[in-house]
Amino acid sequence: MCGIAGFWSQRTPREGRENAVQSMQTAMLHRGPDDAGMTTCGDLTMGMRRLAIFDPAHGHQPMRTDDGRYEIVFNGAIYNHELLREELRARGVVFNTHCDTEVLLQAWATWGPSVLGRLRGMFAVAVWDHTAHTLHLARDPLGIKPLYYSIRDGELLFASELNAMRASGHFDAAIDPVAVDDYLRNLGVPVPRTIYRHARSLRPAEVGVWRDGEFTIEQYWNFPTAATKSSFGDAKEFTSELRRQLDDSIAMHRLADVPVGAFLSGGLDSALVVGLMTQSSSAPLKTFSIGFEETAYSEAGAAAETARHFGTDHHPITLTGAQAADTLPAFLDALDQPTGDGLNTFVVSRAARAGGVTAALSGLGGDELFGGYGTFQQTPQIARWLPWWKAIPSPLRQAVCRQLARGSTRARRLADVLRHARDLHDVADRQRQVLSDDARAQLLVDPIALTSHPAQAGLRESMVDASPEEIVSAWELSTYMSDVLLRDSDVFSMRASLELRVPLVDRPLIEWLWRQRSELRFDQKTPKGELTRAVADILPPGLMNRRKQGFSLPFPRWMRTTLKPFIDETLSPASVSRSGLLHANNTVAYWQRFLAGSDDKDWSRVWSLAVLVAFLNRGSSA
Repeated sequence: MCGIAGFWSQRTPREGRENAVQSMQTAMLHRGPDDAGMTTCGDLTMGMRRLAIFDPAHGHQPMRTDDGRYEIVFNGAIYNHELLREELRARGVVFNTHCDTEVLLQAWATWGPSVLGRLRGMFAVAVWDHTAHTLHLARDPLGIKPLYYSIRDGELLFASELNAMRASGHFDAAIDPVAVDDYLRNLGVPVPRTIYRHARSLRPAEVGVWRDGEFTIEQYWNFPTAATKSSFGDAKEFTSELRRQLDDSIAMHRLADVPVGAFLSGGLDSALVVGLMTQSSSAPLKTFSIGFEETAYSEAGAAAETARHFGTDHHPITLTGAQAADTLPAFLDALDQPTGDGLNTFVVSRAARAGGVTAALSGLGGDELFGGYGTFQQTPQIARWLPWWKAIPSPLRQAVCRQLARGSTRARRLADVLRHARDLHDVADRQRQVLSDDARAQLLVDPIALTSHPAQAGLRESMVDASPEEIVSAWELSTYMSDVLLRDSDVFSMRASLELRVPLVDRPLIEWLWRQRSELRFDQKTPKGELTRAVADILPPGLMNRRKQGFSLPFPRWMRTTLKPFIDETLSPASVSRSGLLHANNTVAYWQRFLAGSDDKDWSRVWSLAVLVAFLNRGSSA
């Protein structure tokens, strides 16, 4: 796990490029406190910061092949690097280290960009070909590791963090109003857009080629199509094979030459990760959980019960509202884009690193893959009723929507879906929308009126013949998980110099699941039923009957108490006006309505606004 950066320019002299890359490296010290390196290859300078996980004593980057043709900087972890190493050795390749970076470099030299489809892991990589004078930039298939770039006036700048690009001195940090609209719509800025007008993100599974000042992008992976469905047997056989797939993924994801721990909540996903980790090793496992004084929100008791069951060395953290307020400056400073989530990951990552682990496994992905969210039931149900709804006379439909729009957060979302959705894809998109088109139009000075998530076109094309549950799963994986959960996980874990791994977001596991019949994967009666049955033999006795709570912080209460001074100041008329993009009166009124009301579910909209304004005002004087 590292931070990588680079600068290609025929206009900026070598010294200027190296100073820029050095500044980007310094800005990413937290991503790689163990080592740093830089190389200049003609018009390109590349650098990296290393958090040493495999073969800590070796593996210095940038790394070059012995013949001098290829040079690499790499951020991530390749879990099947030993298998690839043996295959390359059989071809006569000689290795000097035991780290995954050298395997990736030699694999690239042997197979070229096609190696991307053979990698199991999370990665963002830059490879320079000294012979072809070509730079390849690539991200992993599910978008676990980020890679941003900016192209202006024939110059290419890239890095693992936008804050690093800002530090380069060669970056235009103008805010993109479209991205602001996108953020308020989706809780995060969807790729390929970033919060900055002149920066883009590679999408998951994309590889970009920079040659002679031109950048072309291709996609090298997509969800398997319906044509690849297997004729797998009954549910029992499916569950048995699912368990084998999970065992394999956990075994691969815990490989490391440094201490590895795990995040543990009170739910199924982290419990199965911890359970399978303890099953495959006799070494004590450190687990970390976060709880609250507000017992209605806290899963600390359930997490402790699970930890006792598995005999882990458990480290619970109780986060109070006052501590959350004290943590805010550091949390906001870590942002390289605004997010409506992430404080929990920020806090537990710091605790895990302080607790003695360098890498940790998380249960992220279980809800998206196995139908754990309510959207898996609600979205197909609403989509089935749309034809009947559209047959109702328009005046009556409008009257119903107006009535719903005056109701709770949930009713307002339904009104938005009924007004705009044409089919299942539209419903899935609108179900994850945070602020409606009308709400954003009232808040933004120059509303863009974005009507769909940028992933919609690709999902429509790739999900032909997929079941409704598979379509919802693809939407959850490609939008909320990718735009918010995975991005936040990278930013906030790396801020603590912690490598966070997600064994359920594993390409081989997902490809296998996508080849199975939908009715085997999704239990129509019990969310994540098949996943639960696959690991039932190791789970704590009470966990399978525990009601799904969902992991959320007590924001509705904190925002009315300990966090209120921050929001009062941030969403004051002067502060909102200084941001330049929001109507002060309407934004302040939104905050005041939350304070005066009783709909706690509206907290995320107000919080997203506060984080946005705080982000936009960073560095500006009051």
